[in-house]
Amino acid sequence: MSEGAVVPVKATQASSIQPGNREWIDRAIWTERMLAALDNGVKGNKWFSLIDKVYRPQTLMAAWQQVKVNKGAAGIDGQSIERFAADAERYLGELAEDLKEGRYRAAPVRRVEIPKAGGKPRPLGIPTVKDRIVQAAVKRVIEPIFEKEFLPTSYGFRPGRGCKDALREVDEWLKKGYTHVVDADLKSYFDSIPHARLKERIEKRISDGRLLELLADRLRQDIVHGLERWTPTGGTPQGAVISPLLANIYLHPLDEHVTRQGYAMVRYADDFVILCPTAEDAGKALDEIKAWVEANGLALHPDKTHLGDCRIAGQGFEFLGYRFETGKRWVRNKSLTALKDKVRRLTRRTRGDSLGRIIADLNPMLRGWYGYFKHAQGRVFQTLDALIRRRLRALLRKQEKRPGFGRCYADHCRWPNAFFAAAGLFTMVEARRQASQSR
Repeated sequence: MSEGAVVPVKATQASSIQPGNREWIDRAIWTERMLAALDNGVKGNKWFSLIDKVYRPQTLMAAWQQVKVNKGAAGIDGQSIERFAADAERYLGELAEDLKEGRYRAAPVRRVEIPKAGGKPRPLGIPTVKDRIVQAAVKRVIEPIFEKEFLPTSYGFRPGRGCKDALREVDEWLKKGYTHVVDADLKSYFDSIPHARLKERIEKRISDGRLLELLADRLRQDIVHGLERWTPTGGTPQGAVISPLLANIYLHPLDEHVTRQGYAMVRYADDFVILCPTAEDAGKALDEIKAWVEANGLALHPDKTHLGDCRIAGQGFEFLGYRFETGKRWVRNKSLTALKDKVRRLTRRTRGDSLGRIIADLNPMLRGWYGYFKHAQGRVFQTLDALIRRRLRALLRKQEKRPGFGRCYADHCRWPNAFFAAAGLFTMVEARRQASQSR
């Protein structure tokens, strides 16, 4: 690090799991005595006798409720959430007995591919409902142990933290002049985590052999995609309940390494940026990252990892849906494309629903999108509002069986902006205007 560079203050802060910040912890599992041990430390810094907390009826019931709320498709066995719910008490009893007697084995994971705007499809693993419940139960038991050690630099898939917190942190560092950025992207991270090293990191804190075997069995699950079936030698599939926690456990040493070097890093799962006051610092930080990644069996994406001064046009970086460039936050093109595609699907000209029904489908999506991107610069909200009204006018014209796409001015007069406002359509420009007035 260059002489005089500022060491991040927040890098020295304690983890987020402090007394008074434990609302997310399952108190049916984590008693006052266990929480005291979490604060004061346990012998050898390792936890024993945890498996009985996994197969407790209360733990499995809480895990089932979590899985049921999250919904999701059926796994390889074809059992849906609805079918499990029809006889949940019996299924949970059988699951508890299998776990207690050591008979439980994870079923293969069904893999599907989720389309991504402008890129390769994203692989998603779908475990069976039973496996999701077991994973959720295990997570409830072991997450506090690792959350106690996780650093403030990590924001992804952690209790009480999220994308907006990570974006605020990035903003703070940019305002302090840390504008030279290492924009890093781990290549196929969730599919490439080395199993042996991941197990070593888990075993540093957990010595319950049966629970460790349960996690090992989870990592050995076969993957089925169409007519193909294979046993993975690395990775933890996206879509599995416990995968985000395992992913954070594996990258925790990276957080420690970068913090020791004095760099300001903001990480959200496998997506992270390092912000530096000078180009020299950024270059050294990238060298540190490359060395750590290679030593830990991972790889940086060659086309998606770069250095830049985000004050300069063309040298900005993308993070969590935004593009940071020229001192401003913009909505990145992929995020815009994804929203426009969703709007087009909901406003097909052949859709026969009433305008009220269509607006009722649009509004929650639009409110959520605006709520996340409300800090974006430019005329993006005006452009999107105009696109949505134009789509609705075309749909109304089609429903009246009028040929062609119509004349823009005539349709605008027939269905002006006020018409859609009266029908209850959420508009981003109006939301921003009201927010500005409130401020």
